[in-house]
Amino acid sequence: MRKLPNIIITGTPGTGKSAHSERLVELMPKMTYVSINKYIKDYSLEDGFDEERQSTMVDEDKLVDLITPDLEEGGRIIDWHVCDIFPESLIDLVVVLRTSTTRLFDRLKDRNYPEKKFIDNMDSEIMEIILNDARESYDPEIVIELYSNDNDDLESNCQRIEGWAKQWIIDNDEGTE
Repeated sequence: MRKLPNIIITGTPGTGKSAHSERLVELMPKMTYVSINKYIKDYSLEDGFDEERQSTMVDEDKLVDLITPDLEEGGRIIDWHVCDIFPESLIDLVVVLRTSTTRLFDRLKDRNYPEKKFIDNMDSEIMEIILNDARESYDPEIVIELYSNDNDDLESNCQRIEGWAKQWIIDNDEGTE
């Protein structure tokens, strides 16, 4: 039995996944931050390159095989724009970050994404693609949608997630400490 929950922080690029994940680890030092982008590089999980979007493609099967033992241990905060590949039985909370299209537009422009990648990400946010993927892949009770437009949102979101994690630990404690 895991003593700590596994939490996915997901959303369209530019919604604040990394900032939220890093803040959560500050608030909950027993949790481990897992940047899937770093994981992909560290374990050579690249499976090609999309020239039009200037994006690395990922061998998702290898990724899941490699990360599953960590998820079985628990206490992971997973930061990635894809959420629906991780085993449902090992995920306790899926946080889908949303951002106003005006703010997202500015954030993505600042990243100098190629036009196709920029448009795809804006469309993804507008059409709620990641939110819908999360709701289709996990029990709706563990999927929450939080807005991430500014630092106040980041702080209140992280406090809410920290409170949820503390309650999860209480609810799942078998008195084995």
